[in-house]
Amino acid sequence: MSGTMTGPSRNASLAELLARHATRTPDRAAVVHPARRQGSSGPPAYTSIGYGDFATRVTACAAGLRARGIGRGTRTALLVTPGADLLILVFALMHTGAVPVVVDPGMGLGRMLDCIRRVGVQAFIGVPSAHLLRRIRPRAFAGVRSVITLPRGNGTGLDELSALGADQPQLPPQASGPDDVALIGYTTGSTGPAKPVEITVGMLRGMADGVEAGHFTADMTSTLVTMPLMGVFDLAAGRTVVVPRMNMGRVGAADPALLTDAIQRFGVNAMFASPALLGPLSAHLAETGAQVPSLRLVVSGGAPVSPALMGALRAVLPDEARVFSTYGSTEALPMALVESREALAGPADGPASALGVCVGRPAPGTTVRTIEVSDGPVPFWSPGLRVADGEMGEIVVSGRAVSPRYFRSPGADAEHKIQDGGRRWHRTGDVGWIDGEGRIWFCGRKSHRVRTADGDLHTVRCEGVFNAHPQVKRTALVGFGPPGEQRPVLCVELEPGTGTGHWPRIEGELRALGADNPVTKGIEDFLPHPAFPVDIRHNAKIRRELLAGWAEDRLTGSRRPTAADRALRTVPLLGWAYLPAWPLLPWDHVALTALWWIDAFLSVVVHALQIPSALRVEKELATGRRPWATAALTMLFGATWWRRRGGRPKGAAA
Repeated sequence: MSGTMTGPSRNASLAELLARHATRTPDRAAVVHPARRQGSSGPPAYTSIGYGDFATRVTACAAGLRARGIGRGTRTALLVTPGADLLILVFALMHTGAVPVVVDPGMGLGRMLDCIRRVGVQAFIGVPSAHLLRRIRPRAFAGVRSVITLPRGNGTGLDELSALGADQPQLPPQASGPDDVALIGYTTGSTGPAKPVEITVGMLRGMADGVEAGHFTADMTSTLVTMPLMGVFDLAAGRTVVVPRMNMGRVGAADPALLTDAIQRFGVNAMFASPALLGPLSAHLAETGAQVPSLRLVVSGGAPVSPALMGALRAVLPDEARVFSTYGSTEALPMALVESREALAGPADGPASALGVCVGRPAPGTTVRTIEVSDGPVPFWSPGLRVADGEMGEIVVSGRAVSPRYFRSPGADAEHKIQDGGRRWHRTGDVGWIDGEGRIWFCGRKSHRVRTADGDLHTVRCEGVFNAHPQVKRTALVGFGPPGEQRPVLCVELEPGTGTGHWPRIEGELRALGADNPVTKGIEDFLPHPAFPVDIRHNAKIRRELLAGWAEDRLTGSRRPTAADRALRTVPLLGWAYLPAWPLLPWDHVALTALWWIDAFLSVVVHALQIPSALRVEKELATGRRPWATAALTMLFGATWWRRRGGRPKGAAA
């Protein structure tokens, strides 16, 4: 452990820890971030903020927030571009005792606004485009009393709020108890409705301490931040946070060259990132031969880290570097961790043998158990709940870094919390087992298990068998039909550059792999898919519920257009055929002229306006079709090519 979080109180808030670092090391760089104005060419320009200046801005912003009516307990929605401004705002809200409400815009506009409405936000801070939402959907913001608009920027957007606070009393951080709510974070909603998680002051400190004790050493002084929450932990630990030039809402699209430049330029020692970002980064380092000698710690989370990715990272990092896969969730982070050397030395063959993915041993300060798999609530702990090591069960966790409850969601509490005297267990909804060495093996989400007549099939456990094929990028096991009688289907995404002509051979080889393992021998349907739909937050979790509808359609024709649907599609084609008739029209005929203009409006303007809806439905149908192809089909056929008689497409989200 680095010791940067050791302080006068085990329950000191992160805002108090930041103030302590600002007093001790005011000149140390706190945040390095892209400059507001960039040149037209060359590497991006960066600017930095020292700890003293950063803390001064936090205190001034906190005073400005109080002047705007945002104080202790105020639930405050934040829709601000990740970067220095967001980090300052989060600490300023903690400084005042307000409660930031963190909602991922990537979950979709409708779901995001529903989350804001359900939590009853009382204040709203956002960039100008975010404030348009208040006018479009005012019902979601009905309880908002304070509104603050921040211009887009990085480190300068808070000037007006800071100036307002400069004339106010500059108070120390608000004293908080460990059970006070520090922030409300939403789950991704990838396996059901997004749930508001109460993250208390004690839990947030427990999370920070767990990350620190499990990963960092005292000589690691700088980190590359690709997830905002990790930047909050790093600042509380006294490290320099380097914010690269990237869109943190689309980590899979980050430019590895820019990430490499930031690591090299600022001597970054550690980074926390999704596998979707680390894959392209390791490939870039391998292809270019670029060296990152300062990088000695890589921590990945959000989805299981494959042995192949661990090996690829080890090949391009310094020999002394450590690569961790961290297992956790919004409700409990971190839960478990495993370093690459251990993962590659023994458990690496586990996925191909249908053992699941080894996520390591429990993180410092947490206790992990497995209990009988069930779909109903378990209000109280009993000795008979726990299953023996080596047996499949639902993973449960308790500890200081585990959320005690959801915000005003008794139904979610009943589903996910188990009372055990003065202790509370969190049911993760994950299925797995614990081996004789105390290592946890993740086998898939409980809600994703395929319930066949011959028993349950667990996604990650089965997929590991087929992912061993050299021409397979990844697979996804889905099922359709009533529980207990579901038909299992393996969707397959091939490695880039693998032509469709290879599919018959690859399918045969996959069938042989499955038949050789007793866990997977019952899988008989294999379907190639061009590009799996994934979650927005990490760009790694496969949206299996969407693939299930796609697979059902492929095997049963459930979405196949009817004769009436095909007939309807001739209408827009006739409209397009009428447009070239312009030179032949008798322009003294009012009706024909008016019909032409109406046709042009419908074919061009209305069809173009339908493109966003078509793109959304394409995601729901998980076809893997390219956006340009979807747009072209919509311009040609309008809504008739994706709508079906009787309403929404089968399998589309409500």
